[in-house]
Amino acid sequence: MLYKSNQDLPLEIRTRLSETYQDLYRAAFNSAVHWYGEAAKAHQVALSAVKMQSAMDKNTLVES
Repeated sequence: MLYKSNQDLPLEIRTRLSETYQDLYRAAFNSAVHWYGEAAKAHQVALSAVKMQSAMDKNTLVES
């Protein structure tokens, strides 16, 4: 199942993540579903992408 918009994301994702991170989650999830063919793995990949981006964003703030 692909997510066409952020409104299609699970409620937990919509309430926990900002709009920017929802966009990232959705893109990563959709890509991973195509690659792995399973939603559970795609969810793990998408959360990992969000965590990595969040860490990079925090690191950028510290360096500024």
